[in-house]
Amino acid sequence: MADVVNLNERRKRRDREQRKTEAEAKRILFGRTKAEKQKQEKERSADVRKLDGARRERADKDRD
Repeated sequence: MADVVNLNERRKRRDREQRKTEAEAKRILFGRTKAEKQKQEKERSADVRKLDGARRERADKDRD
């Protein structure tokens, strides 16, 4: 004979696990110190400057 399964318990367990994984992801994303955020922003702006410096202008703009 099969075991009786309470679907409400299963659903609640599934929802709890899902919320737990979302919380872990948000802790990683938003749980940084101010210094870490500033460091990442400096690195991002340096990357943007580097890419903008290497950008070539389109030939169409030179002719106008």
